[in-house]
Parts: sequence; C-alpha cells; structure tokens
Amino acid sequence: MKRTLLVLGLIFAMITASAQQRLVYQSYMLGSDSGDTTYREVLRFKNQLKINDIQEFSGKLIQGLSTNVTFVDYDADSAYYQMSYQDGESYFYSYPLKNNDLTFEEKGDEKILGYDCKKYKTSINSNTIEVWMTESLGYDASPVTSRGYLKGVMVRQAINGNRIMDLKSIKKDKKLKKALVPDNLGVRKTGKELNRINRDKLIVRTKIFEDEQIHFAKIEKFKGEIPFDTVLHFSWGTIILKRVNLPVLPEHYQLFAELHQRSNGDAYDRSGSVFVIPLDRKLSLSNALIDSIQVVPYQYDKNGKKYQGISLTDDYMPVVELMRFFTPFGVDHFNDKVQIDGLEWEDEAYYKMEVSELSDRLSGDVLIGAFIGNYDGGGHKVSLDLVAYPNEYSGDVSGNNRWSLPLFNTCNVMEMSGQNYGRLFQTDSLTVEFVIPEGVENLKLRYITTGHGGWGGGDEFNPKENTIIIDGEKVFKYTPWRCDCATYREYNPVSGNFWNGVSSSDLSRSGWCPGTATNPVYFSLSDLKPGHHTITVAIPQGADEGGSFSHWMVSGVLVGNVK
Repeated sequence: MKRTLLVLGLIFAMITASAQQRLVYQSYMLGSDSGDTTYREVLRFKNQLKINDIQEFSGKLIQGLSTNVTFVDYDADSAYYQMSYQDGESYFYSYPLKNNDLTFEEKGDEKILGYDCKKYKTSINSNTIEVWMTESLGYDASPVTSRGYLKGVMVRQAINGNRIMDLKSIKKDKKLKKALVPDNLGVRKTGKELNRINRDKLIVRTKIFEDEQIHFAKIEKFKGEIPFDTVLHFSWGTIILKRVNLPVLPEHYQLFAELHQRSNGDAYDRSGSVFVIPLDRKLSLSNALIDSIQVVPYQYDKNGKKYQGISLTDDYMPVVELMRFFTPFGVDHFNDKVQIDGLEWEDEAYYKMEVSELSDRLSGDVLIGAFIGNYDGGGHKVSLDLVAYPNEYSGDVSGNNRWSLPLFNTCNVMEMSGQNYGRLFQTDSLTVEFVIPEGVENLKLRYITTGHGGWGGGDEFNPKENTIIIDGEKVFKYTPWRCDCATYREYNPVSGNFWNGVSSSDLSRSGWCPGTATNPVYFSLSDLKPGHHTITVAIPQGADEGGSFSHWMVSGVLVGNVK
C-alpha cells in the first residue's frame, strides 16, 4: 500500500513538474543595430498562462504607470488582459482565444531553433504574419493571444518578415503550484474603455479655466495679492487670470495648451492670447493689472505714441505667450441664425499647441491668463487645459534643464486699459537688449507674428517681410502668410459673403485665419555666445488710411537648455 502511494506520488509530482514552465521570448528587428530588444515572459501551470513583458525600471516612475498582465485559460477558451495601477485599482477585459474572424493558412513543416514546427501564415491590416508552432513539447503556450488559437508552443513569429519574436528559453519553475488566473481580476471593462482609462491615468491634465466668460463689462477692480485657484477678471473683463501651482514634471513630457472657445454673443473674429506672467523681476504685468498700465516700463515711437510693457528691461519681463489664437465669426452662438446650403456649422473652435520648450515657465507657482479683445457684453466662453504626455517611464525631475527668456510682446492684452496696439513699426523698429548667461546651449528664438489692418490696403491682407537683426546684423527674414483660411469656413457662421461666392473668413491673411492658432517659428541662435546682445525686429508696416491703421502683434522668447 505504501509502495503504491509512493509510486502515485512520484507520478503526480512528475505530472505537476511537467506542467510548470517559464518561457522567455525575445523581440527584435532583423538587420537593426539599435539594440532595441525586448523580452516577454510566459508562465505556465497546467492549462493556464500568465504573460507579461520583462521590464527593467530603476528609480522613480511616472505617475499613472500600469502593470499589464495577460492571463490565459485554455480550458475556458478565454484570455484576460489586466491593468493594475499604483493606486490599487485594477481593470480587465476578456476575449475568446478562438478568433473566428481570422484564418491561418498552413504552409508546411520547418525546423526552427531546433524544434520541429508547423508554419502558419495570415494577413492583418495589410501586415503579413507568420507563426511557427511546435507540438513536440506536449502542451500549448503562446506569448501572443489576440490573434487566435494555434495548437502547440510558439517558437517564432515574424511580422512583415523583419519584426521577429523568438523563443529563447524554457525552464521548469517549481514555484508555480496553483492556478495562475486570479479569482478577482478587478473591474471588467471593454477594450475601448480600458484604453481610455490607461490614457487618462498616464496623461497629466491640469484644468486652468472651465467655461469662463471673456467679455466687455464693468469689473470691480481687484486689490491685494492674487490668490491661488481663483479666476479673476481684469481690463474690463477681457482678461481672465488664475494663479495655479503646476506639477514639476520630468523633461521628457510633451506639454500642450488646449483651448476650447465659442461665441457668447460676439459675432466677430478677435485676437486672443494665452499667456504666462513671469515674476522673475521687480515688475510684471500683474502690477499693471492691479494698479495701472502706467506702472510698467514704456517707450515712444517717432510719432510720439506710447507703448507700455512690450519689452524686456532690467526691472520688467513681458508676458510669455503660449498661444496666439483668433476667434471665428460667431461660432456656436450664431449657428442657428444663419443657414447656408452645404455647410454645417461647428459647435466650437478648438486649438491645441505644443509648448514643451516653455515648460520652465509652467511648473510651480504660475500666473496664467487668457485674453480676447472684444467690446461685446456677451463676448466669448473659453476652457483651457494644460496637458502633459510622457515619453519615457522615468519620473526623475532632477534632470530638468529648460531655460527661457521673454524678450518682447506687442500683443496688447490690456487693450481695454489703454495699452497701445503695436503700431511702432511704421516709423521704428523694435530693439531689445538681453544677456545670455553662461551654460545656456541649443538657443533658439520662438517667434510669433501676425499682421493686422482689416481693409484692402491694411497689413492684415498684404504680406510683409519680418526681419530679425542680432547685434546689428540681419540674420533672419520671414513673411507670415496663411492662404488656407477657407478650410475653416464651417467655424464662421456670420462671416460676410461676397458677390463672387467668397466668404470674408476665406481670405488669406498675414499669419492667421479666423478660427485658428498661429504657429510659432523658430530661428536658431546656437552660435550666440554668453553675454550682452541686442535683437531688433523690423517690419515695413503700411501707412494709416483715414481712421484705419495697421499694427503688428509680435512676441519673442529665447528658449534653450542649461548645461
């Protein structure tokens, strides 16, 4: 009896041991010398698998990073994809192993990596998939579960002949002593829902403004220190401002400003700006907002016109423009008031611009504002988010070395408080002195320029060359011009329509269109040495005509890295 029990025990142990394996797969590109190799682990216990990528992380990780595992139960013809997060939440979705929508064509027998294999072939989304399976091991195991069931152990997979996944090793794993599929996998979701959860947890989204009104109205003057997380209105309601504490992120994050805008009564195309007020020096635009536009440094042109707070001085920094945008003609508010055959109006204007190079201005204590120049009591409604996307897994913030220096900004965000339009280019150029500190490299000028003067002879409708002069030498020339404005007709329900079938929103303009944001242009200054320099912007601004005048909104920020 004892001998029988011993034999049965040995048989059971042998069976159990044969059901415990750790398989490792290697993925690589044929012909690549980049060293881009990844590994995947497959643990097997009887008819269940646990599949996960072998990842080697060290140090602090980014927030929202999930641990992803696929479980397989061959007896139940099911796979379970689970995502677990650092906050303790887990989600999963399940799918059958047998994919009736996919057919593998058997292509014969081959010997691969020392195993006798059957070769299979199929096509998915124009990609050729080849798979080699061996049945010589006596069980089923595959690191890829979403393409259906093939009997045996996968030895190799090739995608388009060059993306290879090979079986590198098989070892017994005596630690595997029970079923691998957990009783509780978390909250069940669809695959689409799980993708959304994963995306939302990885993205760092900071809401700045939500459905805030920018309009012309009598606003009670604010006095005192600007509080955190409170939306304040300035300059007759045409500026909204908020003081926020923004997270300090690793430099590898891509950072975007994301703006939604719709008319709340104003029918016209208006200039808008999203900006940060730097607090590096004695004076800033916040002093002008609280006290008066007259407290910031100013300069005169040859016609005696005064320009307040437009350029860098020893005591003052101009605002840092994140995004220049232009509202369309009455989107949303006027959609039901104008009907044109063949056109369906959009519900809002949407603008999204990368501002990663200004991330040093977007961490910690930040004053961030938005401006739309308008004289309407209803005005506009806007929502603004800052959205950051990781490009690596490291959460280390010690390597942040971005650097920026705002030089000039003639976008008169305090227009309603007397800040003048940028008309100085008719008689003068704009010159600013600045100092590059030691250790700054990869220096560039981030330059945004748009011309205005809304009649046939105005600079809005006539290309004008912008010249950038560094230390007295002409180094860059650029002519801003947009000839794709007709693309955005559906955003402009109350745009004027001419006798020839063209809409006023269709007309080409000096660097902008109604309903768009203006892209910055970048000029390399990598050869500029540390020390004192001057920059000059010269534009052949057109002459006034009657009561109409042209003007230019130009902003320039030096961006780079500190060694």
